[in-house]
Amino acid sequence: MEYRQLGHSGLKVSALSFGGGTFGGSGEFFSAWGNQQAEEARRLLAICQDAGVNLVDVANIYSHGLAEEVLGKALEGQRDKWLISTKATFPMGKGPNEMGSSRYHLIQQCDASLKRLGTDYIDIYHMHGFDATTPIDETLDALNTLVHAGKVRYIACSNFSGWHLMKSLSISERYGWARYVAHQVYYSLVGREYEWELMPIGIAENVGALIWSPLGWGRLTGKIRRGQPLPETSRLHKTAGYGPPVEDEYLYRVVDAMEEVAKETGKTIPQIALNWLLQRPTVASAIIGARNEEQLKQNLGAVGWNLTPAQMEKLDRASEQTPIYPYWHQRQFAERNPPPVPTYKDQEQLG
Repeated sequence: MEYRQLGHSGLKVSALSFGGGTFGGSGEFFSAWGNQQAEEARRLLAICQDAGVNLVDVANIYSHGLAEEVLGKALEGQRDKWLISTKATFPMGKGPNEMGSSRYHLIQQCDASLKRLGTDYIDIYHMHGFDATTPIDETLDALNTLVHAGKVRYIACSNFSGWHLMKSLSISERYGWARYVAHQVYYSLVGREYEWELMPIGIAENVGALIWSPLGWGRLTGKIRRGQPLPETSRLHKTAGYGPPVEDEYLYRVVDAMEEVAKETGKTIPQIALNWLLQRPTVASAIIGARNEEQLKQNLGAVGWNLTPAQMEKLDRASEQTPIYPYWHQRQFAERNPPPVPTYKDQEQLG
């Protein structure tokens, strides 16, 4: 397993990390992901540990706290062997202060997460989304307080836009507070918008990317093909509307290219998707989940080798997307504003 520096920090995380969204299985949405309890979670984590994975990611909202509880039970007696990432911001109740990134809510939710996890510290604490109703300095001051209290070791954000992240970093710098060292983002071969603005910020400000749903919200498993019905066991039956939209023909084009590369390498389509991500700038770790042990072991096989430059270019061409404004305009002047990962068209313009 390769270990990578997490942004502007001294912390090293495994290139693949484990996502515990399948733990607990409470409610229609999360039960579609999985419903693993402590014993099964412990087995999956043991497989990850044997492969060198050192980071497991959950959130307070996953199965309304049950995912954290299951993880806490699964890690009994081995807390010191794992980095734990969890999150707050989204609603945990119906009250007016049971959501958001206010000082009140964050301190309350951090303590609740610590109790459910059965630990006295969280390694990486994410703001699960941006709260525009709370002053940014209030959020960052509260997080800085949690860091100095020893309850949180590093802070991170998730699903922020460019200005959300940049303003937050600026405020942290102004007051000498703890800064976001990582940004948990959606990025995949069928979702490359991260490259337009967030990746350049990550490069410029040294913010590491932790990738959620690296298999395109379950679309890059190799089971979804042109002319074939959706597999019976796919979570897309119940959750497609909650995830990133992907046009069918675009998906099929990308999967066709992935299949060609899979045949060349002898790897699976999910392994191709994950390996492609791990060769992109800023990516510190791709978070993988699994319904069962076999699926987990296959996904863990995405490391220890690399796609060739020619194979990367083939996947880049197939998955290329026309960016929205102002990014399409900026790409007309790539010699003065080069993108972080130039497309073949950009490379031609740059000479």
